[in-house]
Amino acid sequence: MFGYFYHEILRKTVIGFGTLFNEINIKHKKTNGTEISTIKVPLSYGPTQKFLARLEQSPNLNQPVQMTLPRMSFELTGLTYDPARKVSTTQTFNEVDSSDNKVKKVYMPVPYNMIFELSVMTKTNDDMLQIIEQILPYFQPNYNLTIKLISNINEKRDIPIVLDNITMQDTYEGNFTTRRSLIYTLRFTAKTYLFGPLPTDSSGIIKKVTVDSRIGLDNPSRQMRYTVTPKATQDYNNDIATYITEDLSIDDNYVTVSDGSIISANTYITINDESMFVKSKSNTGNKIAVERTQPVLHSSGSAVNLVTTVDNNFIEPDDDFGFNESMSFLDDLKQYSTSLNEDIDL
Repeated sequence: MFGYFYHEILRKTVIGFGTLFNEINIKHKKTNGTEISTIKVPLSYGPTQKFLARLEQSPNLNQPVQMTLPRMSFELTGLTYDPARKVSTTQTFNEVDSSDNKVKKVYMPVPYNMIFELSVMTKTNDDMLQIIEQILPYFQPNYNLTIKLISNINEKRDIPIVLDNITMQDTYEGNFTTRRSLIYTLRFTAKTYLFGPLPTDSSGIIKKVTVDSRIGLDNPSRQMRYTVTPKATQDYNNDIATYITEDLSIDDNYVTVSDGSIISANTYITINDESMFVKSKSNTGNKIAVERTQPVLHSSGSAVNLVTTVDNNFIEPDDDFGFNESMSFLDDLKQYSTSLNEDIDL
């Protein structure tokens, strides 16, 4: 049932959460306001207990340095399913997989909440307040972090990072050998999404229709095959062929280009997202007769993009597209097998 896949979504979310707090600084000043030093607060992944143990269980309390403060650490402490964000398990959407340039049907992701704890440890209360004040204004109570969850299909989502609560701990009581530890703990919830495995093919999306016709119900011999495939009418991969050399008004049906040698009749071109059907071109190749359905103005120097068979691979279900049609005449006692993808004898 379960096959191997790994999108690194949890890892990317952990890294993204950590990067929110890796540019925090504190400043120490004299009483007259003169700046003494600026310290970048170090950030590491790990539980707070490790840092406390280093303070409390060090075998040599008289060593020159036990721990440099201030310091921050964060860790992932929990992972829970979020039923409030659940959608239909059968709902899908289509994306182009960059690994093979095929449109894939992808199932909607599963919502999960990742629980984080960010611990801040300082030596003085002023240092702590400087750090906290640089964090809290961004969470009202959430901050949206954009993460590319799956690179192959360029799936980016805004992940809300919600600040749940803050707890404070100040252990100032004790003898002279006990070091004071001033710790603030901020708890966050990252509302991320987990995707299942991506399909290995474009199953579910019809890219070709073939119909075999017969004359008469009792006639086993087929006479004709009609085949239809989608045909792109707009450019998807931005392959510039040439540039127009004159302004094009909404009434013009002729396009003047600098070089029309690679543009053929009965094909499509696009200029600034307007698709045009090429009817013919002049002997010199610089003047092209086009058919326009939604004409707009175009300025001289605008790029002319080719629409080729490569663009057929990028057509999405909601796009405007045409059809490639073909007919072949047959007279045999065969039928097409969809499982074998070939003709077989009756």
